[in-house]
Amino acid sequence: MAINSLPILEKIGSMQKTPSTLSPALNLTDNNWNFAEVWIDPLLSPPYILLLLAESSGNCRVYDPSESYQVVFTGASYEEAENWLLEDEYEPRKGRLSPVEI
Repeated sequence: MAINSLPILEKIGSMQKTPSTLSPALNLTDNNWNFAEVWIDPLLSPPYILLLLAESSGNCRVYDPSESYQVVFTGASYEEAENWLLEDEYEPRKGRLSPVEI
């Protein structure tokens, strides 16, 4: 029996491959954002983390890193995004990341 005809090798060869990157939907190197903040749910252990990105247009988006950086909230202002996070008892971590720091 040839090695290429082993059933396990046939299964491996036919498996669907998924590209992997650290943040497929979020590219912080684009210059259309003012700052990013990390928000956590401190009641969970380890804490659940969300990322707030303030765009230069004034809009704010909240991304969930554990869900491939899917947008979980979009607001027309920082205050809208902040209120949404506070309603769910998230707390901001100290400090902001700006494009100049990258």
